[in-house]
Amino acid sequence: MSYPVSKPERKAPLLFEPITLRGVTARNRIVVSPMCQFSSVDGGPTDWHLVNSGKYAIAGAGVVFTEETAVEARGRKTHECAGLYSNSHIAGYRRITEFVRARGAVPAIQLGHAGRKASCDSPWNLFRPLIESDLARGLAPWTCVSASAVPAPREGSPVPVALSVSEIGAVIGSWREAARRSVDAGFDICEIHGAHGYLMHQFLSPLANRRTDAYGGDLRGRMRFALEVVEAVRTVWPHDRPLFFRVSAMDGPGGMWSLEDTVELSRELVQRGVDVITCSSGGIGGPMSTEVVPRVPGYHVPYCERVRRETGARTCAVGLITEPHHAEQILQSGQADLIALARELLYDPHWPVHAANALGLPGYLDVLPREFSWWLKRREQLRTLTADQ
Repeated sequence: MSYPVSKPERKAPLLFEPITLRGVTARNRIVVSPMCQFSSVDGGPTDWHLVNSGKYAIAGAGVVFTEETAVEARGRKTHECAGLYSNSHIAGYRRITEFVRARGAVPAIQLGHAGRKASCDSPWNLFRPLIESDLARGLAPWTCVSASAVPAPREGSPVPVALSVSEIGAVIGSWREAARRSVDAGFDICEIHGAHGYLMHQFLSPLANRRTDAYGGDLRGRMRFALEVVEAVRTVWPHDRPLFFRVSAMDGPGGMWSLEDTVELSRELVQRGVDVITCSSGGIGGPMSTEVVPRVPGYHVPYCERVRRETGARTCAVGLITEPHHAEQILQSGQADLIALARELLYDPHWPVHAANALGLPGYLDVLPREFSWWLKRREQLRTLTADQ
């Protein structure tokens, strides 16, 4: 006697499986990485930011980060950089979070401080350090701060003021207040920026941190600022919302900051309530790159894999991940839990639906809102009829 054989249901690609982080569930594993837009006004967002973030939510991403957002006015890289250092900023960000959430994505914010890399001109002017003559253009320079009085390696960079212990406490307080404002603005994910040569990275790296007090010296001392920021943020960031941390997993000549250092830092971060580690690289020596990290597709993925394996943290992979099958393979192999894209999404904001099609997701057009999918499904029907004729 023969029996009917039922075919197993085809599983959706892992890239399009929901993921729950504490009390927040994202509809898929696609993350829009923070990308500075240099379009803010006195730190506050504009219609540009609403449309820019909104398009990614409409296009089907699971998590939409706005951009690296300064916790102090002096923590901005340029006059046009985003900030959340005033209550007056909250309403503008709330417009963005409400729209992103209404389109099915999770609104997220990255909080940071440029430290010695602040007070610069725009990127299209190569981040040239501002000088007094820029006053004529309405771009007044301001005093930069850092872990130590060690200038950034960029030509013309001023010597920053080394923060005193009491000033460090005030900066930590600024991070806490920015996180509180982020809650009021409606963000569901917060990432602390500890990478790319900015203030927190300046404390972590022995290339920028020459302190001899409790915030310098050995790895434990250099990690102290980052850990205290995380502790402060967690006091105001709701328990049911996830906290991310971005780290430059490798940096500096000769491995001055090693992957072993990153693993040790990640262990301490997890103990203090960090849920996801985003592994990046470079930045302390100037550009956001480092000679010891070859730029190949997915070049940060091995760092994510090791941090995930040795600390129990979930990880977010970023770095030249452009092909859907590559993203799926990273997730399927357990190297990371989330896939973040940046410049690829600038080129193709509709990457999520194209990835869904490439990976064979049934009903892939439903990644898009019905305002789009209804029309596109009809187009597919017409194409099928035309082909049959």
